[in-house]
Amino acid sequence: MLDDKSEKLNKGLKIPSDDDAFEWSPALRALPVPGIRRMVNLAATMKDVIHLSIGQPDFKCPGHIVEAHVEALRAGETGYTMDAGLPELLTELQKYYQKRTGRELTEDNILVTTGATEAMYLAISVSAAPGRQFLIPDPCFPLYAPLVRMHGGEVKPIPTRAEHGHQLDPQEVIDAMGPRTFAIILNSPSNPTGTVYPPETIEAIVQEAAYQGIKVISDEVYDHLILDDLEYASVLGHTSDLDHVMIASSFSKSYAMPGLRVGWVISSQGTIKMLRRYHMFTTTVANTPAQWAGVAALRGGNQCIEEMVTEYRRRRDRVVKLVSETPYLTGYWPQGGFFIFPSLPAHTNGSNLALRMLEEIGVCVVPGEAFGESCINSFRISYSTSMDKIEQAFERMIPWMAKQEL
Repeated sequence: MLDDKSEKLNKGLKIPSDDDAFEWSPALRALPVPGIRRMVNLAATMKDVIHLSIGQPDFKCPGHIVEAHVEALRAGETGYTMDAGLPELLTELQKYYQKRTGRELTEDNILVTTGATEAMYLAISVSAAPGRQFLIPDPCFPLYAPLVRMHGGEVKPIPTRAEHGHQLDPQEVIDAMGPRTFAIILNSPSNPTGTVYPPETIEAIVQEAAYQGIKVISDEVYDHLILDDLEYASVLGHTSDLDHVMIASSFSKSYAMPGLRVGWVISSQGTIKMLRRYHMFTTTVANTPAQWAGVAALRGGNQCIEEMVTEYRRRRDRVVKLVSETPYLTGYWPQGGFFIFPSLPAHTNGSNLALRMLEEIGVCVVPGEAFGESCINSFRISYSTSMDKIEQAFERMIPWMAKQEL
């Protein structure tokens, strides 16, 4: 029986029951009601809400990218591209990744998709099947596990903890590999934790996976948002070959263009050919003018990224301090992206606390249960908002949390 709070979160979102089973695909029944969307929808019905919940850049898309998008529209670039993507974009991506990682690539190693979401959808959909087990860090972005289950696969979570900075222990991952393990899903920097995996972690996992014939699917959409002086470890630069890896990314976070929906998958030529077949039956091609905007992004240099990273770093530093001053929250030092995922005392229901916080003081965060099974006593805080909003939110949160009995 749903309690009152759960009913509020689920209001207006029909969850198929057993009586409805004949109407709906079993795959649909494997998909949960998105926890992020539930909180944001509820907040939309309220006044004076400060959002620490949104997972997209709050910066404007750089002007040269906008102009390229508009110019493509004016030039009549509104038809379909090749199913693999705009040739000019494939060339720019090939040159960019080859220079960044030292990996020899051709345009045939890349498929342009409708955002990183489609890229991950394709990678997981062609991999997951009954009897196949996927190792996934917990917490993780709420796309991965449902897609695995939707296609009949099994999820084996690898829990991480705030007190350890949510870092993966590569030995724990290796120990979790078994005869039914088909793939490992990685996300660095991580959503929701902001954790950046060091090269030695990526190297150990990728090399052992190759030895055991296990695939690695890596979501690297936040790869440019590295907030400390670190070497970014892409799976692409740490694999002996491309046959057992699929790397997904997009322009959304790095260039503040999430609504333009352009992403890509990088893998072996054989895998890309297979993914192209699937891609033609999903979105067919990515948005054509937006692909031209992507060409401009790659040709325009990284100054716009550096400016965003500088500001995210400033916000991160302040949020870490504010979290440390907030009663009951255990924080850490996120090194990438624009999230922190502090924990609450054990046995605290983070969903109930987040809902009461929203209703009583108008601060919206995302409950930990949206991101996995091991983090019910957590919530995600996004600092993809102005410093003023961050200060205002914690001015409400700190005294309110001090009054709680957790």
